[in-house]
Amino acid sequence: MDNAPHLPLHEFDASTEAVINPWRRRMPPDFPDRAVACWFGDLVRRLGEGSTAIAHIEFEHGHHPIHVIEHAGQRIAVFNPGVGAPAAASSLETVIALGARKVIGCGGAGIVVPGFDVGHVVIPTGAIRDDGASYHYAPAHVEVTPHPDAVAAIDSVLAEAGIPHDRGITWTTDAYYRETPAKVARRRAQGAITVEMEASTMFAVSAFRGAVYAQLLYAGDDVSAQEWDHRDWVTNTSARERLFLLACEAVTRL
Repeated sequence: MDNAPHLPLHEFDASTEAVINPWRRRMPPDFPDRAVACWFGDLVRRLGEGSTAIAHIEFEHGHHPIHVIEHAGQRIAVFNPGVGAPAAASSLETVIALGARKVIGCGGAGIVVPGFDVGHVVIPTGAIRDDGASYHYAPAHVEVTPHPDAVAAIDSVLAEAGIPHDRGITWTTDAYYRETPAKVARRRAQGAITVEMEASTMFAVSAFRGAVYAQLLYAGDDVSAQEWDHRDWVTNTSARERLFLLACEAVTRL
């Protein structure tokens, strides 16, 4: 007899209908089909100054505005998904329901392998699912990966710009205060080079809803050693702005 505990997190339900559905809200008639999910809140706020949001992502802690910009002749919806897999999942669900079908994400990540300078660009090719939200969008045994077309678009943009970058597996966790040395070593042995809090869920949500999605990360703090090194990564404004523009360029190519 199998005595393994029953885990509700593994009760994947493939139905696209739920009690509360993201498409319940009124949809703007001119919502762009391209979007950039930008985790840099300061940058998103600056972009929104002096303009009216086309829509909002509703949260109890405060609504996140969605603004529209133009890049390379294309209209792009820009939004801050919020930190953590549940917030990011709700944000992406909303933006897809409003009409976006092609989305590129950009954000920072900790490094679990030494040797990456602050600002070094990484393209996640898959995610180790140490979050909870992704299991509501894909069975526990299914690997979560970004859409290959979106990865190819990012690759082409970086190559043309001559920007050094790495591809690799990222580790998505819900609890950054529980990134213990043993867990870091285990994830590194599994091939992870970065750690963050949303990628696996973003991959799973976009695949479940039939959207095209991939993500750009830049190397931030260092959790590869016994002692954490913050490296002042959140103050690297130029790296954050560059990553955002790269995401905009990539999404226009989809």
